[in-house]
This record gives sequence, C-alpha cells and structure tokens, in this order.
Amino acid sequence: MDESFSSLPTSHLLGSVPAVVSEEKTPTKQEVPGANLQIFPPNNSASRGPGYQTLGGTSDGDAQQSTNNWKGVFSISSYTQYFNVDTDLVLNRLISSLYPMSGDFSSKIEANPDLYGLVWISTTLIFVIASLGNCATYLMNRRSDHSASWAFDVSYVNVAACSIYGYALIVPLAYYFLLQYLRSNASLIRFWCLWGYSLFIFILSSFLLVIPLEFLRWTIILIAGSASASFVALNLRSYMPESGITAVVISAFVLQMGLAIFIKMWFFA
Repeated sequence: MDESFSSLPTSHLLGSVPAVVSEEKTPTKQEVPGANLQIFPPNNSASRGPGYQTLGGTSDGDAQQSTNNWKGVFSISSYTQYFNVDTDLVLNRLISSLYPMSGDFSSKIEANPDLYGLVWISTTLIFVIASLGNCATYLMNRRSDHSASWAFDVSYVNVAACSIYGYALIVPLAYYFLLQYLRSNASLIRFWCLWGYSLFIFILSSFLLVIPLEFLRWTIILIAGSASASFVALNLRSYMPESGITAVVISAFVLQMGLAIFIKMWFFA
C-alpha cells in the first residue's frame, strides 16, 4: 500500500511537466509572425516589376504598406514612393505623351502615378529653353549683324524656373480644386503626373526652335503646343463629370497653348 501510494505523486508530477512546457511554448508561436510582419511588411507580389512599387493595390497588405509609407504632407519620405519607378515605365509614359490622340494616358497612371516625370521633365525643360534660347538669340543677331558677339543672359534661367515650375505645380493644383468643387474623382498626384509629362514635347521642339527662321519657329511651336494641349485636354476628360466638361477641357487646352506661345515669345523671339 505504501509503495502504490508513493508512486501516485510521481506519475502526476511527471505528467504535469509536458503540460507546463506546452503552455509556455504556445504564446511564443503566436507572437513571432506578428513581430515579423511589423518589421518586414509584405510586398512580394509577382506582378510588380523590378524597382517599382504599385501604389493602387487592393490587397490588405498593399493598403497597410501604403498607409505606413505616408508620414505627413510636409515629410519628404511620404513622397519617395512616387519616385520609385524604373526606366521602362518612364519611357513608356514619355512615348505616350507624344501620341495625344490616344487619350489613354490617364488609364496608364491610374494605379501608379509618379512625380519623377514632373520633376525631371520640368527641370530639364528649364535648362534647355534657357540655354537654347540664348543660342537662338545669338544666331538671330548674328544673321542681321555679323559682328555680334556671344553673351549669355542669365535672366533666362530665372524666368524659365519661375514660369515652368509655377505652371507645372499651380495649374494642376487649381484644376484639382475645381474638379473637387464639381464633385469629380480628381487626384492631385495624377494631375501633377499628367501635366508633368505634357511638357516633354517642348524639350524636343526647343532644339528645332534654334533654327533662325521665324516662320519655321512659329510652325514648330504651334504644332508642339497643339499636341501638348490635346494630350492634357483629352486625358482630363476621364476625370470630368458630364456637366461642365466642355468649359474645363477648353480652358486646359488654352492654358497649354498659352505656355507654348510664352516659350516662343520670351526665349526664342
């Protein structure tokens, strides 16, 4: 009786040890995945190209990551996601801007607009029209007066920076508030992207404006301005409600043509 009685506590003690161990291991298995998800947000979609992050994903993981990337309006890190683009994507959008009649550019940037084109194209256009404008002025003066000497006008850079940066930032912002008032599904990032790529054709046409033939210059700038204005107007229609679409589209077309004429009159007069 004493031996059987003494064996009972031993068996109960041995049987309770695995239970205690299993209870201690259970919380550890539940906490590890949570910690890993916070440190490494899931971003393993196979449909994304290398070096580019899709911003318009509908999955919970993509939405969580997009929210985590936003640090505030005045934080530079909030906008880094709009500059994470690859060369193929930018080239495709540059080529699309040269074919304005297709009107499908807005659908191409619907899920993943970028600000790289806005900054890069605007900055390039500023230095191109400032430098080539000085060159064109010299060639025109040289044509009438062979003793004319070369003189670089630095004010061209200041005027180009204020006008191009101001136009590329303020005009899309104004249309964004206008379409918000008209209860449209407008997006400021997409508008900046649209207007930014619309300036690309002026970079190409600026090289032809150096030719010292006034009639040819006006022909080139009017063709480039019409193409750029059509590109903006046709793609702006996709964000417009049915009411008021004509007036808004025409105003965007006129503003873009006004920019083209301003470039011709000021830098290639």
